[in-house]
Amino acid sequence: ALCKLDRAMQKIDQREYQKRLDQISTLFGRMMEHADALSAERCLYKDRLNQCTARFGCRNQRQAPAAGDPPLCEGDDKLDYRDAWDVTTPRR
Repeated sequence: ALCKLDRAMQKIDQREYQKRLDQISTLFGRMMEHADALSAERCLYKDRLNQCTARFGCRNQRQAPAAGDPPLCEGDDKLDYRDAWDVTTPRR
């Protein structure tokens, strides 16, 4: 005897299922293209307060104004930041 889940799976229209998978793939593909384009313009680790949230060294990090705060990001958002990441330098 088939269980309830097996019967439900048998009723799935494979063409409709594939259509939905294709829609999801297109949606996520566009999201990734947008994220990739933004990464060339703005550091992915810079928050709205211009604080650096990275857990590694970066040439754009500056000391935080108050102890315990994250370092500041002084990048100008006009550079391609992808080469700025330096994993050998400890976080300040």
